[in-house]
Formats: sequence, C-alpha cells, structure tokens
Amino acid sequence: MAVGKSSCDWRFDSGRPCLDLVATGIGTTGACELLEGAERLADWLVATGLVPSGTRLDAVDETWVARFRQLRAGVDRLLTAELGGRGAGSALDRVNELAAEAPPGLRAVRGRGGKLVRTLSADAECGALLAAVARDAVELLTDPVARAGLRRCEADSCRRFYLDTSRGHRRRWCSSEVCGNRERVARHRRRAAAVPVTAAVPVPDATASRGARTRPVAQNPDATAS
Repeated sequence: MAVGKSSCDWRFDSGRPCLDLVATGIGTTGACELLEGAERLADWLVATGLVPSGTRLDAVDETWVARFRQLRAGVDRLLTAELGGRGAGSALDRVNELAAEAPPGLRAVRGRGGKLVRTLSADAECGALLAAVARDAVELLTDPVARAGLRRCEADSCRRFYLDTSRGHRRRWCSSEVCGNRERVARHRRRAAAVPVTAAVPVPDATASRGARTRPVAQNPDATAS
C-alpha cells in the first residue's frame, strides 16, 4: 500500500508504543489528527515499529482507523485516571479485552547480505496489532518502575504522556527540543514584557562640563598693574 504524507510529522518522544498512539490524537499538542486515514495509519504502524519495514498492509482500511482511534481514547482515559488517582471505568475493561488477544507472530528471515531481519509470521491483522498496543499499556501500568516514570507534559499547549527516565526524574516536557524550547521562549517573552519602560533622563555633556571647569578666567588689568 502506498503511504501518503501530510503536514503532520511523527514524533516518538513518549518512550512506549501505547503512549505514542495517544500522542497521535487531536489536542495532545494542539495539532491536527495524525491518524487521518488508512495510509497514515499504515505509515504509523511501520514508523512506531509495530510492524517491520516493508510489510504489506493492503488490508488496512477505515475500519482499522476507527478501531485504533477507539483504543487510543481508551488508553488516554486510563492513563489520565491513573495519574489522577481515579478509577478508569470501562476504559480499563476495554484495554484488558484487547490485550487478551494474541499479538502478531514474528520470525527471523535472511535479508539482503544474509543478515537476519524481522518479519511477521502471517499477514498483519488489526486485532493482533491492537493487542500489541493494549498489552504495552497493561505492562506499563503494572510495572512499578515504569509506572513511577509516567508523566504528562507540563507545556501549556501539550497533553502528551511520556516516561521520565532522566537522572533525578526532573524532566518536565515530552521533548526538550520542542515543548521545552517553546516554554523557554514564552518565559523569556513574559519576563521581557514585565520589565517597566522608564523615561529617558538627559545626560549632561561631560565634555562641556570639563570645558567649563578649565575655561581661563579673564584677568583684571588694574589688578595686574598694581
């Protein structure tokens, strides 16, 4: 299947496939819908590594798109509830239901130059790929170490989730190069706007002042004569 392009570019700053899926939604960065059709979904499946490069994805259609968007919404609600200390209701049930299915089978084959490369053991199926993403969400939320690093970007215009694996766990943004730079620029502009503008004060002419101090004083002729 031919893979189309759009004005939206893929970003994989999150650290997990399930978080990368949530990042494709409207509102995560104030951007457009990234899974806008079958070709874009097929492109994302390869870009995120869920299927090996070169895999034929002729079966991908709008039904796949709808199902992946539904899973995305469920994972988003589940993660939001977890970070907020609330129950996720039906979202948890739906993710568990999809995670119970078998993920795609893999096998190694000889590629160009005789090197082993990864390929699917059967044609790509929507249910199996949904299971792979749902299982990733289950593994994330049930792994204490990974769960402790789950964060939501602090940028005003971003809602992306990410895993904070930085030293000291002080990472604040999903991407320092994108949201981090944007926030630093905004902070600088706010500080610049807060600096009061003072009226200009005339500065005396230092040269003229020195001239006034060294100007010779006219002598009184009568005083000289006496």
